[in-house]
Amino acid sequence: MNSNLILASASPRRKELLELLQLPFEVISSEVEEVVDENLHPADMVQSLAQQKAESVAKTKSNFYVIGSDTLVVYQGKMLGKPKSEQEAREMLTMLSGQTHEVYTGVSIVHNGNHHSFCEQTSVTFYPLTQREIEEYVNTGEPMDKAGAYGIQGFGALLVKEIKGDYYAVMGLPIARTKRELLRSGFKW
Repeated sequence: MNSNLILASASPRRKELLELLQLPFEVISSEVEEVVDENLHPADMVQSLAQQKAESVAKTKSNFYVIGSDTLVVYQGKMLGKPKSEQEAREMLTMLSGQTHEVYTGVSIVHNGNHHSFCEQTSVTFYPLTQREIEEYVNTGEPMDKAGAYGIQGFGALLVKEIKGDYYAVMGLPIARTKRELLRSGFKW
């Protein structure tokens, strides 16, 4: 069984999803300073960021397949990253209440200087939220390290009315497509 696989992320959610492949892999958090071109389309932006993360780890790990990933929430053209404060989390959740937004997750696979990137786009619709629901959710602490101020796999599931697309992409790693793209990149099971 191949063991030359690395996840360039400290995200426990991405680690949990990659474990579904039932392959040994290392986790090495990317310490790269992310360079963002605000003029890029969100799909291109997350692929670029994913590639930066993967390449920063791949520099020291030749002959490894390194997976980088990045997720961005977009509502009416506005990019929503991780909230910097509880107040910003409240504002994001209020904005998303009763609305549909897009989640873009980019993945980049880097191996021996070659890279292959892709993006999954998923539409997520929230139920209309009361201020009490928003406050209770913010008080869980969960929104603070999540793009768009929510985690669909945790308490944030209570906010979501509907999704169209890949649920796992909303979590941060579209695992079924990642498996297929690894194979396309030459990874051998």
